[in-house]
Amino acid sequence: MRPVNPHDVLHVFCGPTGHHGNPLAVVRDASRSHSGPAARQAYARELGLSETVFVDDPERGVLDIYTPTSRLPFAGHPVVGAAWLLDIEVLELPVGDVFARQDGEFSWITARADWAPPRTLRQYASSEEVDALPAPPPGEGWLYAWAWEDEAAGRVRARGFPRRDDGIDEDEATGAAALQLTAALGRALNITQGKGSQLLTAPGPDGIIELGGRVRFATHL
Repeated sequence: MRPVNPHDVLHVFCGPTGHHGNPLAVVRDASRSHSGPAARQAYARELGLSETVFVDDPERGVLDIYTPTSRLPFAGHPVVGAAWLLDIEVLELPVGDVFARQDGEFSWITARADWAPPRTLRQYASSEEVDALPAPPPGEGWLYAWAWEDEAAGRVRARGFPRRDDGIDEDEATGAAALQLTAALGRALNITQGKGSQLLTAPGPDGIIELGGRVRFATHL
C-alpha cells in the first residue's frame, strides 16, 4: 500500500505524453490534520498551488477546496484529481453531488458551469495571439484567453490568468473555465491550455457538462 503523506501532489489534465497538467495538493485526512477553515487557508497559502483540496471523508468524497487566498465551493481540476485519487463515483461538495467515472486513461466528472465564479472568456483571432500574451495580461479579474485551433473539430487553444495577487500568474489547466466556455459555445471541446495540458468537455442535458482529463502523481512525471 502506498504510504499516506501529509498531502499528495497530482498533476491534473496532463497532456497526451503524461506531462504538464495543473499541480494539485490533496490532503487526505483533513478532518484530523487541518480541522478548520483558518488552518486550511494557511496551509493552502503555504503550499502556494493554484488549489489545494482537503478530504473530510474519503469514503463519501467530502471535499473542501482552497486557493492561496480563498475558499471555493467548486473547482474543476481539484474535483477531477480527487475523484481519480479516491477512486469513487460520487463526491460531495457545497454545490451538490458530483458524479465521476474512469474511462481508460481519462477521469471524468459531471458538473455545471454556473457552479464556479464567472470569468471573462475572451476570444482571440489565433492561437498565436494567445501564445503571445504576457503572464498575466494587464487588467483585473479572472481572464480565460482562447482561440480556435480547428473550429470544425472543436479544438481550442487557451490560457488562464487568475489576476488575484496570490502568486499564481497563470493557471496551467482550468476545469471551471473549460466548463464555462463549453456552456457558452454549446459544443464538445478539446482544449490545449498552458504549456501543454489537455482538457476534454462534452455537454449533456439540463446544463450538465462532462469534464475529463488525465491525472498522474507528480512524482511519476
